[in-house]
Amino acid sequence: MDLPVLAIFVLVYAGMILGEIPGLALDRSGIALLGAIAIIASGRLSPSEAWLAIDIPTTALLFGLMVISAQFRLGGFYGEVVRRIAARAASPQRLLLWVVLVAGALSAVLANDIVCLAMAPLLIEVCVRRGLIPLPYLLALACASNVGSAATLIGNPQNMLVAQSLQLSFAGYLVDGAPPAVLGLAITWLIIRSQWRDRWHADAEVRLDRRKPPPFDAWQTAKGLVVVTLTVLIFLFTAWPREVVALTAAGVLLLSRRTASREMIGLVDWHLLVLFIGLFVLNEAVDRAGVLARLYAGLRAAGVDLANPAWLFAVTPIVGNLVSNVPGVMLLLPASSGPLAGPTLALASTFAGNLIIVGSIANIIVVEEAARQGVAIDWRAHARVGVPVTLATLAIAAAWLWLRA
Repeated sequence: MDLPVLAIFVLVYAGMILGEIPGLALDRSGIALLGAIAIIASGRLSPSEAWLAIDIPTTALLFGLMVISAQFRLGGFYGEVVRRIAARAASPQRLLLWVVLVAGALSAVLANDIVCLAMAPLLIEVCVRRGLIPLPYLLALACASNVGSAATLIGNPQNMLVAQSLQLSFAGYLVDGAPPAVLGLAITWLIIRSQWRDRWHADAEVRLDRRKPPPFDAWQTAKGLVVVTLTVLIFLFTAWPREVVALTAAGVLLLSRRTASREMIGLVDWHLLVLFIGLFVLNEAVDRAGVLARLYAGLRAAGVDLANPAWLFAVTPIVGNLVSNVPGVMLLLPASSGPLAGPTLALASTFAGNLIIVGSIANIIVVEEAARQGVAIDWRAHARVGVPVTLATLAIAAAWLWLRA
């Protein structure tokens, strides 16, 4: 076994678990990039081999869909959605229902991380104006965005990775992912509503960060809606390469007389793309060194066969919550095979993301945006909702996949 590669692998994934390297200002993206640099510097992969290790179709698909999401954010779409939700919801329970439904639906077709980033501060402002506690609504936003994103192959980064790597059908996966996601949204609303009951109104004032969202632009929003609708229809009814379709859609949206391309590109989550690229390079070196093969062989010897959907479903939430869902899926993909491997990985990794704060990037975004507004969401407060939502949605997914087997 190549010990330097093994050492880099262990250090990078230890960093994924901790979220940092003690003493250094590195996050998960920086750790993954540093790992890729170490692989190249040690001569395990040449720069050209490292470049070829990057899954360009997956990276291109993710980039294209991020540009589409940026279109809606710059067009003030999310602000208009939150304003309309607030106008329609006469009671706190009804507002909670609208937050769950809208966050879940938007996350199924737009990147769930962007949905959380755009909606969280607006939702806090609505709660403050109505004298409501922001906490249940923010937890609903995080949980619903994760659950709803499981419905399609473009709802979150790990689903995109699974779709491209295992060549899943967009329409075929919809049958696997949409029913448990819809039931999961209902369960999410019921759990949060039952926990708060009549304790919706705030006793203390929340400090608001008065950053104004982009004003609503009907033309830019309509342009985005037409493009995203056509993109989804093409995914559903054609076999055209998804990454080419997404890049074409992004190119169409970049052709604008009013919105500068630097603004659109500036809203792309480059940190996530760097994370993907770094892990692609690292995993290629690890695969060549036989590290993953030995790891999987050891698991099989212990009776854990990841080719079995039941074992894959059981292991995925554990790995995803240790290293976060995207690195976890990358780690498990090489051992995943069979017709149910894709839906199993996508559903289990996404639903398990609600268990703890670091289980998904969407959770972290909501917690950080809340902190900027003076709303504290600690591990205990999140777990109070996240744990039952995770267990319930995983149970629904397991039952549905068993019926589909």
